[in-house]
Amino acid sequence: MYNLKYASATTFKYLTLLLGAFCALAPLVVVLFASFKDSQEYLNSGALTPPKDWFNFENYRTAFVKGNMLTGFKNTAIIMTASLIGNMLIGTMIAYVLQRFTFKARGAIMAAFLFAALIPGVTTQVILFKIVHAIGLFNTMGSAIILYMGTDIIGIYIFIQFMDNISTQLDESAMLDGASYFTIFRKIIFPLLAPAIVTMLIIRGIGIYNDFYIPFLYMPDPDLRTISTSLFAFKGPFGSHWETICAAVMLIIIPTLIAFLSLQKYIYNGFTQGAVK
Repeated sequence: MYNLKYASATTFKYLTLLLGAFCALAPLVVVLFASFKDSQEYLNSGALTPPKDWFNFENYRTAFVKGNMLTGFKNTAIIMTASLIGNMLIGTMIAYVLQRFTFKARGAIMAAFLFAALIPGVTTQVILFKIVHAIGLFNTMGSAIILYMGTDIIGIYIFIQFMDNISTQLDESAMLDGASYFTIFRKIIFPLLAPAIVTMLIIRGIGIYNDFYIPFLYMPDPDLRTISTSLFAFKGPFGSHWETICAAVMLIIIPTLIAFLSLQKYIYNGFTQGAVK
């Protein structure tokens, strides 16, 4: 009886995993198959039917050249780089102050970040747009950079959680050697936060890379298109050419996949283990 229950539970577990994997991968497989089909084959074949010619890259050429995706990749890379550098510096500094120092306003600051996270973003867009326009950043990359640069409570909590595992003895030893608080942060705290920083780089980076709303609203100039608004441009002459749109989607997915596979091994590594014996 025990073996039967164990076998049933194991079977159910693997069936559930297979079902979940199918639901996650099926849309990607459909897009991949469609990106290699021409118009006639796309219309006359099923969504999960493999393409007849796996070397038909005409859709990719059309998407990349006529969609001006190179400009989109360039603008996205500039915005992501500036935003992530600023976001990581601001987030780690705030977490350092809140975790290492005790002062009266500490609780109020944490509550303010939490309260800001609870406010729906759409309710603040009118005043936010007026502020961006008033400071002269509308229709510039600076508008997206400054909006993406702001940290949030999730990032602060992740940094604080990792900082809890960094012994204060490191700070005290550095202070005995004459190090200032800024030196301690720059030479001790920031390097030891590498796993948390990589985690936030992936989370924030994917969010910025996939975001459509901010670039579309604040950067309407065609020369300032990001990769997400470049894809949106296919709604015109390519509105019914789904095979071309699928090729563009695959081009957008590839950098994200490469970045994730390259950085995932660094997430939550025990960089702080053994720092203090």
